[in-house]
Amino acid sequence: MTLLRVDTSVRRLGSITRELADIMAATWPADQVVHRDLTGCPDLHAAWHQAASAGFLPEPHWTPAMRRGKALAADFADEVLAATEIVVGAPLYNFGTPASVKSWVDLLITDPRFDPRHTLPGRALAGVPLTLVIARGGSYAPGAPREGWDHATPYLRRIFGDLFGAEVTVIAAELTAAEIDPALAELRPQADLSRAEARALAERTAAHLAERRAHDRELSTGTTGVDVG
Repeated sequence: MTLLRVDTSVRRLGSITRELADIMAATWPADQVVHRDLTGCPDLHAAWHQAASAGFLPEPHWTPAMRRGKALAADFADEVLAATEIVVGAPLYNFGTPASVKSWVDLLITDPRFDPRHTLPGRALAGVPLTLVIARGGSYAPGAPREGWDHATPYLRRIFGDLFGAEVTVIAAELTAAEIDPALAELRPQADLSRAEARALAERTAAHLAERRAHDRELSTGTTGVDVG
């Protein structure tokens, strides 16, 4: 069993998504956590461009750059498919998902195991628990001035849930910019509440998944704790 943790926040310190991902990872032994920090990866968009371009040529005609792009896509696909659970930290940037997340997803789809032309929708990650950890600088809740401006969460749900078939849970903290933007100072109490609620949901989700893993281990070993003698 392994947890794949994917971080994308450009903030190393003070990142809300990294804080919430820490909570999700805390129930796992350290040696069972695979950590992929996309901010430390090489140019993902260029790698996707090469991997996607390779799809239009027979393999003998691939350039070295195309082969590197395809190899990186295969590495990403291997990591995702090997995971028992996945947590993806994705702060909202300019009303959308981080560019690194988009390129990561695009690279995955260049691998035949995730390409919807070769794999039926909902099959690649069928039944795999995947937690999306979202941080939004403002509020996009119903009734807020920018309701509907979060274009990241629906996209990520569509990709990981509908296309790949994962069991998606969303944990979101809103108004995170209030702690650094003086213009939002009056919203700090609401921001603190949203952050506390997100932490609590992360703790509950992590505990639930830990119980589920324990149950699965019991079933796999035949030690259910029931006396059938």
